Amino acid sequence: MARTQAADYEQRREAIVEKAAQLFARAGFRGTSVQDLATACATSKSLFYHYYPSKEDVLYAVMASHIDQLVLDVEEVMAGGGEPAELLSKMIHAFMRHYVGAADRQNVLLNELGNLPEDRRRIIVEKQRGVVDAVQSLLVRIHPSLAADPVRARVQTMLLFGMINWTKTWFRPEGPIDAEELADIVVANALRAEASP
Repeated sequence: MARTQAADYEQRREAIVEKAAQLFARAGFRGTSVQDLATACATSKSLFYHYYPSKEDVLYAVMASHIDQLVLDVEEVMAGGGEPAELLSKMIHAFMRHYVGAADRQNVLLNELGNLPEDRRRIIVEKQRGVVDAVQSLLVRIHPSLAADPVRARVQTMLLFGMINWTKTWFRPEGPIDAEELADIVVANALRAEASP
């Protein structure tokens, strides 16, 4: 007989994702066993499999939970309308607010993509590209000289993501600069950036 779903099924799945993000970020996907995940979640391996059929499934859930939030940030900011510089500022602020609480998930997204099955990797990569493309479209509108040079436009865009993606390694929200001020600094740099002649 199939196991019925508990009333708190989705909350338990999310709790597993949270623990998995921590373990994958520290030990890596390959360095973390299903038993490690079950132990961290104070459950059995068989109950773990009730929530996620495989370790790859929970890895995908960790990545999807993070990239889906960034996709939602892009959609909400763009739906609001406004000048490109204002939209870029709102987007970077939204990203940073979510990065601060998701350092482990960001770490997993950056480092463990190669451990996903190809079909799921394509889904994540497509969503990442959508987020990057949205930011690039704003940078091109802010700096029209980039429109004629798509290679430089992509470089400027990836430099911007380089600034924010790796804050997980050094930024401390409890320090003298909070996430909002850090986002202001990133935006200021992006607004100053110009394509080389």
